[in-house]
Amino acid sequence: MEKLNINQWAAEDRPREKMMQKGAEALSDAELLAILIGSGNTEETAVTLMQRILAACGNDLNRLGKWEVRDFSRFKGMGPAKSITVMASLELGKRRKLQERSGRTAIRSSADIYELFHPLLCDLATEEFWVLLMNHAAKVIDKVRISRGGIDQTTADVRSILREALLQRATQIALIHNHPSGNPHPSNDDQRLTELVRKAAQTMNIHLTDHVIVTDGSHYSFNDEGLL
Repeated sequence: MEKLNINQWAAEDRPREKMMQKGAEALSDAELLAILIGSGNTEETAVTLMQRILAACGNDLNRLGKWEVRDFSRFKGMGPAKSITVMASLELGKRRKLQERSGRTAIRSSADIYELFHPLLCDLATEEFWVLLMNHAAKVIDKVRISRGGIDQTTADVRSILREALLQRATQIALIHNHPSGNPHPSNDDQRLTELVRKAAQTMNIHLTDHVIVTDGSHYSFNDEGLL
């Protein structure tokens, strides 16, 4: 059967026209992504192509956000330019979430920390270790990445953590790192590091409020579990 070009569709069914008439919320994920890539391939429209790509990741935009160029290139018509366009749009969505969460006045719970760092860490295949710097009212001063590690471990330098706190006059800090494996429970190394930082920070009148381990769908809080 001959492929019907999007320009031959009824006006209300073409993604761009549909968005102009009805607003972005009226479009499916595939239609929104089709606007970005502009065209499909010789057998599929942009919408059909994006429907197939979404189906390959379970229609989960979070999973799609973890894709790289090589993943998109498995589909005919998805060269580097189109792939990077989709990846860039998903990254912008992540940054928008991050900005919204960063605007909160103060950190009150481990859930606040998780919501702040989940967009930064959820798509990573390797571990990263961060420190959240706060003032006496628990308002965020800065977020600083301390290290990047392999898929199984990350090395965090206690001196680097405390140096950042002193440089930015933080009186409270929280430690954050991700577990790409999806298991939020701390390792023995995680527990040892937490205790080292707690003791060192205490000598400088800096309070370690929490150590939060982030996974894609959950988190572990040392404070909530009574370990701090």
